[in-house]
Formats: sequence, C-alpha cells, structure tokens
Amino acid sequence: MPSKGKHRRTKARSITRGFIAVGTGGAALVLPLMGATTAGAAQPAAAPTAVAPAAVKAAPKTYSVVAGDSLSKIAAAHSLSGWKELYEDNRAVIGDKPSLIHPGLKLTIGAKAKAPAKPAAKATPAADRADRSQTRAAVAKTTTYTNDLDGWIKESLAIMAKHGIPGTYEGIHRNIMRESSGNPRAINNWDSNAVAGTPSKGLLQVIAPTFAAYHVPGTSMDSYDPVANITAACNYAADRYGSIDNVNGPY
Repeated sequence: MPSKGKHRRTKARSITRGFIAVGTGGAALVLPLMGATTAGAAQPAAAPTAVAPAAVKAAPKTYSVVAGDSLSKIAAAHSLSGWKELYEDNRAVIGDKPSLIHPGLKLTIGAKAKAPAKPAAKATPAADRADRSQTRAAVAKTTTYTNDLDGWIKESLAIMAKHGIPGTYEGIHRNIMRESSGNPRAINNWDSNAVAGTPSKGLLQVIAPTFAAYHVPGTSMDSYDPVANITAACNYAADRYGSIDNVNGPY
C-alpha cells in the first residue's frame, strides 16, 4: 500500500495482445485482446470480388416455318445479325434460293443445320425387272405342283405369267373340260384336222403345227405333255382372241 498523502502513478503498460480467461465453472474460453496502444483497429477483410460468370451461349433450337414467314422476319424475331446468317446456317435444307422457304420447313436457330439424308437410289427399270425375274425364279424352284389337272393348270399359269401370256384358272379349266374332259391323252381322229393328218391332241386339243408355232420355251416338246399343251394353247388363244378366257367354243 502506498504512503499516505502520496500518489503514485501507475506505470502504463503497453498491452499488445493478451488473453482473458472467462471461467464458467471449469472450462475456460480464451479470447485475444488488442492493446490500447495498437497502431490502429484491425480493418475488416475485404469482401471477395464477384466474378461474372462466363457468357453461356444459347442452345440451338428448331423453328418451323409458317405461312407469311421470310428469313429476314425469322432472323429479327430471334435476334440474329441478319437473314444471311440464318440462311448460311440452313443452306443445306433451304437450297440455293433463300426466298423459297415453305410452311413446315424446319430451320435451325443458332447452329448449322445438318444436311437432309439422301433418299436411297431408286432401282432402274432394268434392275427392277431383274429383281422380279430372280424372285419368280426362286419361287419356281421352291414351288411344287400336284400331278393332276389342278396342278397342271397352276404350273401353266406360273409359266404364262413369266412370259406375259394372259389367262385365268377358270378360263383354262372351262375350255379343257369342253375339249378333252381333263384327259391329257385325248386325241381327235375324225374331224377335218385328223383327215389332213394333223389330229388335235391333249387337254386343249392342239394340232401339231399350232403346237410348234406357239410352243413356250421351258416346256416339253411333247404336245401330249399337259403343261406344254396348256401353255401353247393359251399362247395361241392370246394371239388370236386376246386370251383363253375369251374362248367359249371350238377355236
């Protein structure tokens, strides 16, 4: 304790940094203190400078042309630099004439449009005929016919179709039943043809000269052969009457 009547000035202490412990019964929280003689109060940390995000380019989109549209009108509506930019991006779908756009045409806004896929090359008539011939040949190889009147007529019709000879199942069957009753070995030995030495033979009663003249390649040279007889007779009927279907009596 100082002597009475004297006052001793307490020497000021420079406290630059210290700690005060505040007790709460056991645990102590230690806090830093800034001294009174510090050069100045600490400046708050500067807020981080916001960095502007990089400009994001708008995603391309598709526009469908409507009636009354023009490239200039569409470009203005989508804030493009002009119709030429829109045209260059879509030249592949517009073509060489930018003024000829039509309703329903799809334009790409903001990117180059992809060229439309080219349609598959169309087969030439010759190639198409060759394909059909190959198909018919494949069918002919795999198709079997019964050895009876029904099978003979169907096989003849297939050969006739290959050679462009007209005729139907009904027309052939009707004339066979009148001429031979369906007997492939039928022969006429009494009419004028027989007297002349060329009797009518087979399902459709064809004489030898007619059979030879109208024989269809790929069939038998035997006029008694049912398929050869039918196709030769139908070939003759097509030449003279337009079709075996038009024959309703002796021919």
